[in-house]
Amino acid sequence: MGKMNQQRWEVWYSGHVQGVGFRYTVCSIARGFEVTGYVRNLPDGRVHLVAEGDALELNAFLKQVQNKMAHFIREVRKDGTAGTGEFAAFEVRH
Repeated sequence: MGKMNQQRWEVWYSGHVQGVGFRYTVCSIARGFEVTGYVRNLPDGRVHLVAEGDALELNAFLKQVQNKMAHFIREVRKDGTAGTGEFAAFEVRH
């Protein structure tokens, strides 16, 4: 996977996304994709996901998160920038 094609996508999920295993489900899904980054709860009740990888992997990863957790998600906001390569794996942050 070429680092030049790396993208960084930040996603904010709102709805009933805390206290339902959302972060651990996302982390489990991430293991099936070539993505790195983290997922964490925010004090305002949203979940923040930061993922790096190529666009195809990121798209497939986020689509699976959406499919698996759709009944908890009310709103999704996503921003994308160039990848930084700063992450070695995908993890849950506290």
